[in-house]
Amino acid sequence: MGKQASAHIVWDWNGTLFHDNEAIIGATNAAFAELGLAPITLEQYRALYCVPVPKFYERLMGRLPTDSEWQLMDGVFQRCYTERRARCALTDGAAELLLGWRSAGHSQSLLSMYGHEELVPLVRGFGIEEHFVRVDGRTGPSGGSKAEHMVRHLSRLAGSVDPGRTVVIGDAADDAVAARHVGAGAVLYTGGSHSRASLEEVGVPVVDTLAEAVEVAQSIAA
Repeated sequence: MGKQASAHIVWDWNGTLFHDNEAIIGATNAAFAELGLAPITLEQYRALYCVPVPKFYERLMGRLPTDSEWQLMDGVFQRCYTERRARCALTDGAAELLLGWRSAGHSQSLLSMYGHEELVPLVRGFGIEEHFVRVDGRTGPSGGSKAEHMVRHLSRLAGSVDPGRTVVIGDAADDAVAARHVGAGAVLYTGGSHSRASLEEVGVPVVDTLAEAVEVAQSIAA
């Protein structure tokens, strides 16, 4: 008989472990400026943000962007975000929580919709890569849902992770959708891309700190 899989957390990156709200808003407004759209505040962003990202733009523009508009806006966003992310840091207490979870004998991994080639050196630069059994960023076009990426992520951990004892911690409704897609639990954190009100509509636990998220995740995975 194989060893029973322990409790496992799949962490989100942007807006969860990585506190990059200012970079996100700055890059979003730079993208909007390319089409002559007015800038938005963080509060407006958190109230309206959704995936796929073109639907978010539709909420602000009153229509879906054309393919050429989407390509232009996405290119500007990615470039400006990269410039601004250097001023961002890990969420307060994140490194200690990662160490604590690992030291308790549990496993954890990282799945982000940020591009894989950009994500890995960024995680490594913060000195936290060793805490994860796997780090996966997005491959392929940006702007879509995390669900199918979650399927691939867990399949690569097959044998060591039980979806029934796995909890996704993220800051977006899409994190809960991806968790549900693979039979995992979810906890949503209010410090990132969504307002508390929009997260509470999803029907999973919503918390205000990552420490609370880990506590809830442990109870779900028990």
